[in-house]
Amino acid sequence: MSTESSYRYTGEKSIDLAQLATRVEKGPDQAVINSALDANVATLSDLQSRLYSQKQHGVIVILQGMDTAGKDGLIRHVFSGLNPSGTSVVSFKEPTHVQLAHDFLWRVNQALPSRGEIRIFNRSQYEDVLISHVHPEMLTTQNLPGINSVADVDDEFWDHRYHDLKNYEKYLRHQGFEVVKIFLHLSKDEQTHRFERRIEVPSKNWKFVPSDMQERAFWDDYLDAYTQMLENTATKKSPWYLIPADDKGVARLIVSNIMIDRLQALNPQYPKVSSETKQKLRSVLQELKDHKL
Repeated sequence: MSTESSYRYTGEKSIDLAQLATRVEKGPDQAVINSALDANVATLSDLQSRLYSQKQHGVIVILQGMDTAGKDGLIRHVFSGLNPSGTSVVSFKEPTHVQLAHDFLWRVNQALPSRGEIRIFNRSQYEDVLISHVHPEMLTTQNLPGINSVADVDDEFWDHRYHDLKNYEKYLRHQGFEVVKIFLHLSKDEQTHRFERRIEVPSKNWKFVPSDMQERAFWDDYLDAYTQMLENTATKKSPWYLIPADDKGVARLIVSNIMIDRLQALNPQYPKVSSETKQKLRSVLQELKDHKL
């Protein structure tokens, strides 16, 4: 599969999501995907172990996409093989009253990983320029300064939000935290198929939420919101990765390749042990062998 550069978007040119491919042409068959994914998970496990031991960098993986884009399955297949002591998932739902009483990035700060950890955000702070972009009336109930009606949610408001999101990531990068932003690009036809599966297959019924169908009516509005978000928050140092998501297996393999590239770029290393410590370890080992401990 292609390296991360094939899907890397830095915001230097405009995009048309309606025309952007949602499926990789002539992708590998499932057996090849499974084999490659298993190898990648093993590589990621080693990199995560070194990251955790070094404790210099933290990694935030942001997953965004339309409903049924495959975020949960991707997390299971790409990240479940990593050590759970250094890998975790946070799902961002509708903000609570407590969260809305703070700035819109407050709840994100509470969820950041520690140094050495990988934390996956299933949805993220970017919901605040997506769902609220489609439904700006939501913002009029949040006691935001100067936002008293939908008319107040203007271009300047969104420019400020995009500016804050970009600078927040710059701040995190300066502190040693890498942000890997993944957009799973799903076609409307494939979403139809996945909704049908959730309704037709009893074991998937629990996944179906009627409100998802209501949001599907705003498909074009969400495409516009995603376009605005991607164009205004992608940079060379903090790109978005636009992943064709109609084929779940291919999407998972692409993301695992991207994660390997990004973690290898950090080049985490196990801490070096001093000569004095090595001598102590050898002494303890000898005592164990001599049954003195």
